[in-house]
Amino acid sequence: MQLLGAAGVTGAVMTAEADPAMAASADVTPAGYTAPEGLAQDSPAKDAALGWIASNADRITGLNAEIWENAELSLREWKSSLAEAEFLEKAGFDVTFGTAGFPTAFTATYTYGTGGPALGFSGEYDALPGLSQNKGVGHHDPREYVHDPFAPSYGPGHGCGHSALGTAAAAAAAAVAQAAKKHKLPVTVKFFGSTAEETLIGKTYAVSKGVYAGLDAFLDWHPSTANATGWGSTTAMTAVTFTFLGVAGHGGTPLGNKSALDAAVMMATMSEFLREENLAPSGRLHWVINNGGDIPNVTPEIAEISYYVREGSPARVQVLLDKVIAVSEAAAKASQTTVRHRITSACWNQLPSKSFAELLHENMRQIGPPEFGEDAHRLAKELQESLGLPQKGMHDAIGDLTAPNPVFLGGGSTDVADISWNVPTVSMGAALAPIGTKLHTWSTAACAAAAPGQAAVVAAAKYLAATAVDLLTQPARLKAVKDEFAERTKGVSWKTALPDGYEPPMYEPPQWFLEKTGQKWPPRNITWPPRKVVSQEKFSSLGPDLAPQK
Repeated sequence: MQLLGAAGVTGAVMTAEADPAMAASADVTPAGYTAPEGLAQDSPAKDAALGWIASNADRITGLNAEIWENAELSLREWKSSLAEAEFLEKAGFDVTFGTAGFPTAFTATYTYGTGGPALGFSGEYDALPGLSQNKGVGHHDPREYVHDPFAPSYGPGHGCGHSALGTAAAAAAAAVAQAAKKHKLPVTVKFFGSTAEETLIGKTYAVSKGVYAGLDAFLDWHPSTANATGWGSTTAMTAVTFTFLGVAGHGGTPLGNKSALDAAVMMATMSEFLREENLAPSGRLHWVINNGGDIPNVTPEIAEISYYVREGSPARVQVLLDKVIAVSEAAAKASQTTVRHRITSACWNQLPSKSFAELLHENMRQIGPPEFGEDAHRLAKELQESLGLPQKGMHDAIGDLTAPNPVFLGGGSTDVADISWNVPTVSMGAALAPIGTKLHTWSTAACAAAAPGQAAVVAAAKYLAATAVDLLTQPARLKAVKDEFAERTKGVSWKTALPDGYEPPMYEPPQWFLEKTGQKWPPRNITWPPRKVVSQEKFSSLGPDLAPQK
């Protein structure tokens, strides 16, 4: 508890009262835990689902490659969302675009019979800026190099593997639908094509609008450097952008100008001083200056700096966020600029499901690790050599199922977390990137649609599909998952961490996309066109003119 910065909070009851979100996600597994066996069972329906994936492997890996080639950024996944939707339409799903008002979000639904459970699958397909990389190349070799003599850069790339993420989830959903139809298992399969996961916008807002209501279980996966699942939590997070407004002027005659960039730099510097005394091991604070001016001889009139503020629960995020906001106000005062901030996204920490993870893990163990060939290991070792890492290749085993660390030490965030407080949710990782590397890198983009990623996407689809079929053929497994969910959420009332009046950021789609998906612009949940951000600041006074020297 002291490591979490919760000095004075020593009892479980007091913890639940002070922070119910952390208490609900805490683990109480006794020492010596051993994963149970006999949960995942063979069945004709499971064989049918796995067989469908095997017989459609070329289509599945082809979809992954197509989305990888598109490499579209958050909120602008025009071609990628269409490709994924068309894949599911061919599998018999009904597709509706514009989920929660997002143009590139869609919901695909397949129903067989009546009275069956509703199972959800999570699909993402956005790339990351600056991570362009040629497929299968073991050294840094951007596929898209943007020439600028003053600011060279790289194009976007799938450095988090979302091309594979959405593809495997779609393949699993299609496989479950085909198996249910063949073996007459009542079910509703829902696939949620989600936009902007990299900015944690798509699902958090959609959950607040009830998009995931009515589901009995939700299955999620993410590319990783290992093949594993578990029931640990994630960090809650708020993304916030600060805009400083000053007065432009010639850099050679700067007196009286007000530099918004000075304010952003001061804020960045001061926020670093929060780390020693205000940032617990469970917290993360990172920032980037989005806009700092264009040329040195024009004092920047507008500057923006964006922060991701992470902690173990929404309540803890808010405490840290308030301190960051106070820093912004101090920077504005010192620089004589004005500052405003807007929250672009906010999510909870993930609610774990031990019973769900146990079922998924046994399916992973029975199916086995991804089938990495020599090409996959060769590329992995080339990347590891290029990055100065031990040349261990790909992770070709299923990781043991172990209890999470009893002391939460922070980490990444996911907008799936908000779903997990509303629907029993399981997550797992399949090895798409080499051992020892990290996601959000060009090296992951090199693998995502090359040999490592193509093996991972097929394996991940099998893990998800097999687990979903067990929920259909073994009602006791689904009941255990739902019972644990009910127990964990006792006394916790989920409420979106997004502020009142929140409008999600969006880009206007091209006309061809609107026509293709049957949408109109703008959606009713945003103000369009957005309000302009224009500085109205005045030059700084230097006081009365000095008297001429005599």
